Amino acid sequence: MSDRHWMELAVELSRLSPRSDSAFAVGAVIIDPAGQELARGYSRETDRVHAEESAFAKLAAGAAAGGTLYSTLEPCSTRASRPYSCAALTIEAGIRRVVIAWREPPIFVARCEGVELLRAAGITVDLLPEYETAAREPNLHLGL
Repeated sequence: MSDRHWMELAVELSRLSPRSDSAFAVGAVIIDPAGQELARGYSRETDRVHAEESAFAKLAAGAAAGGTLYSTLEPCSTRASRPYSCAALTIEAGIRRVVIAWREPPIFVARCEGVELLRAAGITVDLLPEYETAAREPNLHLGL
């Protein structure tokens, strides 16, 4: 399956996120190196989790190694409410490629450095800007 398929699924998942005035609505899908889906998640699927965090929580340690993470938003580089950022979880999981629809705007964090952290760890990060409008849609209430 193509990047388009997985990002379209991530966008659909983002629309399931309960609305929040203090967090983004994001969808995430993790696939293995062979292109098979391993896990999926969305923002606030349980408690206050981020989409990537929700997807990783469904996997055994090491299960995502070598895989690809599709996320509608750049993985966060800092978290106020959790010990690990989504970028740190992605690096720890052994993901080799991350595909995002848009970079995190400076609404809750002055400067997200998720892409930079991932690339510094040797992870390929690709942007699919044609999905930015769809990924922003469930977040328009935030004044984007």
